[in-house]
Amino acid sequence: MKKYKRYIAGAVVTALLIVCVIGFIAYQRVLAPNVAKENAYLYIHSHDDFKNVMFTIQQENLLKNTSSFEWLSKRKGYTDKVKAGKYLLKAGMNNNQIVNMLRSGRQEAVNLVFNNIRTNEQLAGKLARQIETDSTTLIHKFNDPDFLSNYKTTPEELRLLFIPNTYKIWWNTSSKDLMNRMLKEYEKFWNDERNAKAYSSGLSRKEVAIIASIVEEETNQKSEKATIASVYMNRVKKGMLLQADPTVKYAVGDFSIKRVLNKHLTTDSPYNTYKYTGIPPGPICIPSISSIDAVLENQKTDFLYFCAKEDFSGYHNFAKNMEEHLVNARKYQKALNHRKIF
Repeated sequence: MKKYKRYIAGAVVTALLIVCVIGFIAYQRVLAPNVAKENAYLYIHSHDDFKNVMFTIQQENLLKNTSSFEWLSKRKGYTDKVKAGKYLLKAGMNNNQIVNMLRSGRQEAVNLVFNNIRTNEQLAGKLARQIETDSTTLIHKFNDPDFLSNYKTTPEELRLLFIPNTYKIWWNTSSKDLMNRMLKEYEKFWNDERNAKAYSSGLSRKEVAIIASIVEEETNQKSEKATIASVYMNRVKKGMLLQADPTVKYAVGDFSIKRVLNKHLTTDSPYNTYKYTGIPPGPICIPSISSIDAVLENQKTDFLYFCAKEDFSGYHNFAKNMEEHLVNARKYQKALNHRKIF
């Protein structure tokens, strides 16, 4: 009888040990924290399969134990349900949490921003650093008239659809979905109030934004934008050449020019507003919302000229006629010569 009891006790202890071992193994594979870094992102591309996911995790040392993650992924059916996206691996997450997140496609949104953009190439590069689609693909799409016709735009006018703001967007958003989103935001931006202001000024949305792009390049001072916009509006109404230096830089293709010279003014381009009257065929940059609204404000002035102040404060001297303007221009040119800016 005693021998039998000892046998039973031994069996119970053995069973408990087995349970403990199994429980420990299960804990290690399922519930133990497994993120190797404080907080890290796992990027899964659109055509990645589970092998690609494992390769990325191992290459970037994202997990403490990759075999346990692989083991649980197979048992939870994730290996056949890989979903692209940008996933945040938080410190303390276990395999069960990680697999559930990846399998459900619960990714982190990207804060898409773009500013200080002058060309389609710059725009493509800026976007490609924030989403999955590479810059080469985006440039191809941005210069493809057939693709852009779906959004009623052209390569020259494309940047008008991109209203500078911060947009929540998925990292793996396709170029098509990106354009759909930008078109939606564009139409939302051009609400009844802005459309009415554009109509009252006698300009189309396109013309407002193109003038705004010139204003954007002319000044960083928000308080001056409406006044500068009024100068260009006055010139347009009078049929005068806009004579905007930033358009010449755009035409030349050199934005580092500090002083526009006569040789630059001879550049044959529809963007050279010293040579061709009217509004250029497209924006010379993506204008900020403040610049667009400055044009829509339609401030009434008699100014036809302006010139940077000689103190290099970033502000301008405005003039109603050529005589006043020449006085201002000479002061600025003298300041440039003094600083040896030629």
